[in-house]
Amino acid sequence: MITGATGPLGSAVIDSLLKRTSPKHIVALVRNADKAAGLAARGVEIRIGDYTDHASLVSAFRGIDKLYFVSGNDIAHRMPQHENVVQAAKEAGVRQVVYTSFQHKDETAASPIALVAKSHLRTEQLLKASGLVYTILQHGIYADMIPIFAGPHLLETKTLYLPAGEGKTAFAVRTDLAEGGANVLLDTTGRYDNKTLVLTGAEAVSYHDVVKSISKATGLPIAYHSPSLEEFNTVLTAAGVPAEIIGIVAGFATAAKVGEFDKVSNDLEQLLGRKPVPTNEFLKAVYQPALVG
Repeated sequence: MITGATGPLGSAVIDSLLKRTSPKHIVALVRNADKAAGLAARGVEIRIGDYTDHASLVSAFRGIDKLYFVSGNDIAHRMPQHENVVQAAKEAGVRQVVYTSFQHKDETAASPIALVAKSHLRTEQLLKASGLVYTILQHGIYADMIPIFAGPHLLETKTLYLPAGEGKTAFAVRTDLAEGGANVLLDTTGRYDNKTLVLTGAEAVSYHDVVKSISKATGLPIAYHSPSLEEFNTVLTAAGVPAEIIGIVAGFATAAKVGEFDKVSNDLEQLLGRKPVPTNEFLKAVYQPALVG
């Protein structure tokens, strides 16, 4: 079973699975069956469940051997949601849970992303204490987030404005992470049982490197400016950006600045059996079509 099956990650995992196995082996957990019509048309079984509804999860998880557990995106409320998932998996007799956590170094309250990290760390602890077979996938920061961090008007302003300093990040492309997760689900050897894998790209790059890649892809002179946190907050607040969004972006940028995401692991390469997609290739694919359009 894949949770969050209509979201970008869950749907990408299902796409990878369908290249390797029959849809009769795949179950999609969704909150809205209408949104899953495309999956149903491909032969994937659809079940309804909500992280906030424990009973719905127990019912949906019955008969499931392996559960790909996509972390919730409601950061303020996801810890009780995740507790529901783990407890329901135990009650329903799920054998293995594959959980999408995140790459990190600092597990203390002093981390710039402590608010985001807290529920991930607690969920990892719950899984390890649950008696379930677990595989924790600590995803590196998605390269897919770069255009979001850069903003929709990057090619007009020609400036990437982010308080990440000289920090480097071992970005990974979401579809690679999805393929890696699918390969864990399809494994029959048990080699990933009760393991934690750190899934990153093959190279850590700075935002200076990012703008060079975008400049090369577009032919435009894109610059990188790293303001102070105070300036960043002031400028984005004046632009009407919600405080919650500013805080999350600033937290991830600051974490990158202090090296929270600069560790390069070969776990993803080993899962894929090839090199992960480089960040510069991803950016070329994103920004060249954007320029043409």
